[in-house]
Amino acid sequence: MKLPYSVVAGKTIQHLARLRGGGSALPGLVIEKIDPGFVERALISLPRGVVVISGTNGKTTTTKMVVELLESQGLKVFTNRTGSNFVRGVAAALLSEVDNKGRLDADIAILELDEAHAVHFVRAIKPTYSLLLNVMRDQLDRFGEIDTTAKLLQSVANATTGTVVLNRDDPRLSSTTFTEDSSALITTYGVSAALSRRFPSDDTMRGGDAETQTATIFHDDTTLIDIDGESSAIIGYKNKTHNVALELRGIYNIQNAVGAVALCRAIMMTELDEAAMLVALAHVKPAFGRGESITIEGQPVELVLVKNPSGFRLGLSSFSPDDYVTMIAINDSYADGRDMSWLWDVDFDSLSTHGVAMTSGVRAYDMALRLQYDEIAVHATETNTAKALHSFIDSHPDKPKRIYCSYTAMLAIRRELSKITTVEVVR
Repeated sequence: MKLPYSVVAGKTIQHLARLRGGGSALPGLVIEKIDPGFVERALISLPRGVVVISGTNGKTTTTKMVVELLESQGLKVFTNRTGSNFVRGVAAALLSEVDNKGRLDADIAILELDEAHAVHFVRAIKPTYSLLLNVMRDQLDRFGEIDTTAKLLQSVANATTGTVVLNRDDPRLSSTTFTEDSSALITTYGVSAALSRRFPSDDTMRGGDAETQTATIFHDDTTLIDIDGESSAIIGYKNKTHNVALELRGIYNIQNAVGAVALCRAIMMTELDEAAMLVALAHVKPAFGRGESITIEGQPVELVLVKNPSGFRLGLSSFSPDDYVTMIAINDSYADGRDMSWLWDVDFDSLSTHGVAMTSGVRAYDMALRLQYDEIAVHATETNTAKALHSFIDSHPDKPKRIYCSYTAMLAIRRELSKITTVEVVR
């Protein structure tokens, strides 16, 4: 099937899927089958090219930051806003933006891509820029050992034609062997030596030497000099420092912000409106489910996505449990990763004083058992996420709430919350 018929068919399927409350990626899967060249044709002529953002942790939030920073520079930006980061998710997002002839009105595409699917994408479409965030143990049933994930990201770096922005504090990304076959300009971001222990790599999280994180500094580095609390950063580059108070909370989001600044600088170069970029950075709000706060009867319900040991550890270290009641919801579907053994690598001591009000999800009892081994009280367990959520809210009407949740549990919780309050619809 050829254009324009495939686009019209895809848009029709997308409309019907939305009417039925279906997933965002289904129309993309359909158009992949009936028109395999759709994504390439839609993106190939963008004047500023295509940007791929990939890595284990932080893809969705960092992508959102980059989009808003570039929009502050006057660019028209296309992105896959839902966080559906397989190629089919990009195709589905394109269906919402292209006209009936498949034409996209944008200057640049900023695409969040799953590490494995990024490799397939860059075989067809060479990115002009890439931002590679980190390599952590994640979804071992899909990716296998951590060096396999590093090789996937290396393929993205090798396919990039303009500039690769790397997290220099990740020893696998900053090694000379990682970039030896890349023809792109290499630039980096990272944290100061004084902060290195607060942002462990996969190796240092397991007892390695944090000093090995500050390995190679490439061209024109961007650095997180210092942080103040959960949401204030001092970012340095070109021998200047900038104080930025973020609406985003959590130290992991501060680290993501530094990567977003580094990428924006690489794209805009001498055209950069620095003041506009920093103002935009200060006003970025959390991506859905990634520190998002939803109000129920005057009290915040914060959703914190967790999907691997490092992400969960950083989430716990970013937020004080004082004055909050806590729920943990863990599923084990394909999108979450089937192997939940990683829960045993997380340090839950910060929850010991107040305990956990509710564990839920398919692995509710596994989570409760894990907490029991750390002698953390669990007050209720319910595998049905909807029931657990309503019980959690009803039992603590006057308290702020925080829910740590795996990906599919987060989606289910947002759907339930949308029945009782206003929840942003992301398409």
